[in-house]
Amino acid sequence: MLPTRATHLLGLARLASQRPTRLCRPPHFPRFSSTVVEPTTRPPFHRARTIARYTGYFAISAVTGVVIIGAGIFIHDAFTYSEKHVDRVPVSPLALHPESGGPKNLPIVRVQVDDEQDAENTCLADKPKLVIVGGGWGAMGVLKTLNVGDYHVTVVSAETFTTFTPLLPSAVVGTVQVRSLIEPIRKIIARLRGHFVQGKAIDLCMKERLLEVETMTANGKPKRVYVPYDKLIIAVGSSSSTHGVPGLENCFQLKTIADAQAIRRRIMDNFEMASLPTTSPEERKRLLSFVVCGGGPTGVETAAEIDDFCKEDIFNYKKFNRDGVNLITSSRVAEVSKDSVTFTTKEDGKTVKHTIPTNFVLWSTGIAMNPFTKRVTDLLPNQVHKRAIVVDAHLRVKGAPLGEVYCIGDSATIETSVVSHFTELVEEADKDKNGKIDCAEWEFMVSRIKSRIPMAEDHLVEVRSLFKAYDKDKDNFLSLNELVPLLEDVEKQLTSLPATAQVASQQGKYIGRKLHKVARRAAITQSNNAPPPADEDVSGPFKYLHLGSLAYIGNAAVFDFGKYSLMGGLAAMYAWRSIYWNEQVSVRTRGLLMIDWII
Repeated sequence: MLPTRATHLLGLARLASQRPTRLCRPPHFPRFSSTVVEPTTRPPFHRARTIARYTGYFAISAVTGVVIIGAGIFIHDAFTYSEKHVDRVPVSPLALHPESGGPKNLPIVRVQVDDEQDAENTCLADKPKLVIVGGGWGAMGVLKTLNVGDYHVTVVSAETFTTFTPLLPSAVVGTVQVRSLIEPIRKIIARLRGHFVQGKAIDLCMKERLLEVETMTANGKPKRVYVPYDKLIIAVGSSSSTHGVPGLENCFQLKTIADAQAIRRRIMDNFEMASLPTTSPEERKRLLSFVVCGGGPTGVETAAEIDDFCKEDIFNYKKFNRDGVNLITSSRVAEVSKDSVTFTTKEDGKTVKHTIPTNFVLWSTGIAMNPFTKRVTDLLPNQVHKRAIVVDAHLRVKGAPLGEVYCIGDSATIETSVVSHFTELVEEADKDKNGKIDCAEWEFMVSRIKSRIPMAEDHLVEVRSLFKAYDKDKDNFLSLNELVPLLEDVEKQLTSLPATAQVASQQGKYIGRKLHKVARRAAITQSNNAPPPADEDVSGPFKYLHLGSLAYIGNAAVFDFGKYSLMGGLAAMYAWRSIYWNEQVSVRTRGLLMIDWII
């Protein structure tokens, strides 16, 4: 027998084995002590080990990225590198020694140097010759939308690169670098296996389809040649209008990269001279006065960029007592000298002259004809426009052989004359030949007007209302005397398209798509011994879609969307940058432009 206490403990043990174990926490009593209990510190090597681990992860990921990028570059080079023609590049003798001919007995470049470079180029040499004169927005629009193999493409331009002109004001003050705005034309036409001729178009022989081009020889002397074409696209842009103002040789213009670089040099020189202690207050004020003549997008954005440059980039500029931007409207420049600008205003019906001392004048007051554009208009008797070549709704030059010569961009203006087609419209619409136009015939005439002049579409919506308004004698007919005033009033409401990059780009893309359809249809008709297709057979007339206008006005942007307009601060400026970034011609310029804006 166990002792009584032992028996009791054994019973407790059995009872504990039959019940679940429960942990009893001791009661919690608040402690009041002034002693601060410090947390347990980790060993010093623990933090070093964590840093070393993440550093290793970063190093491994960086090395992996470099390896992947290097492998991608190697694979790209492996597929693009070719050992063809290592010993000798095949060149046709006619490319090196072209035959002479044409009205002026000049060398005719019928064969390009690289026409026999490979089998694809040899095949393209037999395609119709498409010659594009110019390297701006219109030309780039054509090149983007053409398909490989459609034509034997040749671009003639005085510059070897294309320029993103809307950002030239930013290049003036260094917000973006020049290299971010240019792309070599040869790189762009490489997709089409096209050819490039650096030169300036001088004359045109439409009878023999020869374009006269002035090039430069190795010794710097000009030499002219003929470039033959089957289809010619004129996209030479425009020059600045002088408006008869004397002294414009003292002004800067902003149309090219060279212009932007020259303006930047003058601005920096002005600030350097103004900061000298020997410069008098009067001379300092003249050096720091920048005059912009013209209130268009170029003038407004350049003024805004210079103002931002003065505020943000030129330190200690406040000591010069900057006056900001002064806007002078309802005025006309009378003369520009080396050290001042004279302009006139109307005050109480009298002409008053004012003078602004300055060492910088930008002239941006409109456009005028390019010399080659002027030569083309002189060759055609029905070209009477003073600033551009008149084209029809299909962008074909009026008076030139149909389907051979096109004109786009600033050098072109779509005809807006409705009355000039009066006889043709009446002959087509007057079905019963009674010399009057009834309502049904008027509706048919409206459709013909819209096909000839698409810009008249918005002004010919209420067709029956117009018919009733001009039917003066209420006989349900429009006589010829009633029809002429109607067409004249419609014509007065039509305006030419603005000379902007947006218009030129849309026209270029339209021409490129249309010529692709023409080439594809021509291949079918040629195999069937049928006549080549006309422009009307493959495409409708050109219709401009206005996507809005925008301008930078100094850390803000202005958007104009027809009936709606928006002006904002930082958000609008970034929207403005996004649109221009998206319109870049290559991935390279997009990347460089992004770097310029960030750094």
